[in-house]
Amino acid sequence: MKSHRLPVEPTQHCSRASHPAGSKARVLLSSVFGPYGQDDQYGSRRLNPMELYHNQVTRTQGAFSLRMFHRSWGLMMIQANIAAPCTLLDFPTLDRFIEELRTHRYDVVGISSIIPNQYKVKKMCELIRQYQPDAEIVVGGHIANVPDLAERIDADHVVRGEGVRWFRRYLGEDEDQPLRHPIISSGVGTRNLGVDTSERREDVAATIVPSVGCPLGCNFCSTSAMFGGKGKWVDFYRTGDELFDVICQVEREMGVSSFFIMDENFLFHRRRALRLLELIERHEKSWSLYVFSSANVLCSYSIEQLIRLGISWVWMGIEGRDSQYAKLAGTDTFDLVRTLQSHGIRVLGSTILGLEDHTPENIDEAIDHAVRHDTDFHQFMLYTPIPGTPLHAELSAAGLMKDESEYHQSDIHGQSILNYRHPSLDDEQTAEIMLRAFDRDFQINGPSTVRIVRTTLAGWKRHKNHADPCVRRRYVWEARELATTFSTVVAASKLYYRHDPVMHARMSALLRELHAEFGWKSRLFSAIGGRWLLGRIRKEEKRLAAGFSHEPPTFCERNASVADRPELPLCRSTAPPVSPPPPARPIVVSTEPVREHELVGV
Repeated sequence: MKSHRLPVEPTQHCSRASHPAGSKARVLLSSVFGPYGQDDQYGSRRLNPMELYHNQVTRTQGAFSLRMFHRSWGLMMIQANIAAPCTLLDFPTLDRFIEELRTHRYDVVGISSIIPNQYKVKKMCELIRQYQPDAEIVVGGHIANVPDLAERIDADHVVRGEGVRWFRRYLGEDEDQPLRHPIISSGVGTRNLGVDTSERREDVAATIVPSVGCPLGCNFCSTSAMFGGKGKWVDFYRTGDELFDVICQVEREMGVSSFFIMDENFLFHRRRALRLLELIERHEKSWSLYVFSSANVLCSYSIEQLIRLGISWVWMGIEGRDSQYAKLAGTDTFDLVRTLQSHGIRVLGSTILGLEDHTPENIDEAIDHAVRHDTDFHQFMLYTPIPGTPLHAELSAAGLMKDESEYHQSDIHGQSILNYRHPSLDDEQTAEIMLRAFDRDFQINGPSTVRIVRTTLAGWKRHKNHADPCVRRRYVWEARELATTFSTVVAASKLYYRHDPVMHARMSALLRELHAEFGWKSRLFSAIGGRWLLGRIRKEEKRLAAGFSHEPPTFCERNASVADRPELPLCRSTAPPVSPPPPARPIVVSTEPVREHELVGV
């Protein structure tokens, strides 16, 4: 059995690794195998499902929790950008992964994973050696941040960072050729309130990845660490012109007008964002953009700029009261959230619990600080030192990291226990604190689905008569379900909370607003649909109580170079931008600590 132990190969440096078959090598890319929301021998945890929202945002909202899966976008990006014949297996079961290895020959097998799935990766490597002993194994993703990963798993290459350039170089292809962006539906298998939601073309958001990494480099951020740390990032589309061209292609291909911009701090790159705004206005686009942004960067734009750019959803770090992080310095996050919501911009706030100064005595104050923001969604995560981050290095040097014999690696996912010795909190306390935070946000602010209705209605009422017809069209599109589906949701929620005076009054007031704005249609849908939907909510609660696990479907796709499996769907991608961007090399701004204002405008 072949067993190689090669060093980790960061994409920031040229690697001598190359495959002898070059671009004729047959490549299989795979995510780790399921199940993803059940306890099993390979480290799956019911508490850590492969669902971003239900895992970290709406975790204790029961039937109201937003259930959704996101494809392995990094693997899709690699598949679309290599000439070698490449098959992508996404969300396989263990049996399906074995079947693929037994029935099709591969020269290269690539696996992407996060750190808690380390035991699944180990098992997959063992299976590859068993069924495909001549194949080389490449492992990447967040798991590559583990410094000694090459000693833990039987892989030929462990690649940290951006994978397209590495694979092109490894396969003897031109690593500087322009990028093709895969056609990506933002979410799959979406479910809420006991109902599988529509995946009609016009209702689906597309995912766009302009850059990876974050130059702000918060000390706990594994994404920043994976792409070089503070002051470094990788641009796929460096200019607003390139980005506009790619979004237009995706718009035509998918028939969508909403786009999830997967960039750690999209608005941070001000020149690119403002050029995109200029082109949006010139070509009269009415797009909705869902973005990540730090609070300080958001405040550097006027609200009119945000509206005209199409910003309709923001994921924003709130972190914690008196946070040390510069991205919050001097910003009144309460006022910022209220301002954004009053213009129909939905906000997902993110708070870190278990900071160094958190104690059993003050943790409720930290939770209440977060909950008072009343964001549309709220993410809570434990302050966790992930391997490869400055925080991990700092706590290791201080002798505060636990020995791995003291915990199971699969339990270090930011929702239960810590992998270091906190000065004031033990594992039992942190697990309870996380539940307390999610419960309090749900109990005080109600279901996130209803909060979205509230914010969307506020935006519609404020801007339905906006002077710019493109802005008006966008608000019409975003308000398209207020009179129908959303009225049904609020009516069902009102019935659900009939024994909770405070929440019932809140739902009643929102429903009256909907009736006043949309008249008979809203009244009809709330009267008929409300009771029907309440029945679905009750049924969903019973399913969840019985242990129902929401699992994603398996995807198996090929690129155009795979000619012998015509039964597989062909992966789709854009053409390179009209003006090809410079190669996606890591951007290095400075070796000194980066202050946010130094980079806005890059």
